[in-house]
Amino acid sequence: MSATYIARSTAVAARRLGDEMVVMSALDSTLFSLSEVAAVLWESADGRTPLDEIVRERVCTAYDVDQPTALRDAEEFVRALAAHGILFVSEQPIEAAGTQAAAAGSGRPR
Repeated sequence: MSATYIARSTAVAARRLGDEMVVMSALDSTLFSLSEVAAVLWESADGRTPLDEIVRERVCTAYDVDQPTALRDAEEFVRALAAHGILFVSEQPIEAAGTQAAAAGSGRPR
């Protein structure tokens, strides 16, 4: 199984409000309210850290959830945000400078 890497789009505005993160797409002004766990994933989406590592080290250690369940939920979350173009997904690390280029191809959900 290949690794999954995620990176935030640069075409968004994001703000933490308490335990939630609010993200707005600059492309179509769609607003997303992320739960506490989803905010952890969002903030960890650096393009260099594999999703399974983020889940194992940041989600499973902080929340009472087993890794297979957490990873399945994280993959669903990632696919949903990638479908809106606010997260990019790749099987290889995503360079920060190349994030806009990722939108052309690897930003689609898998």
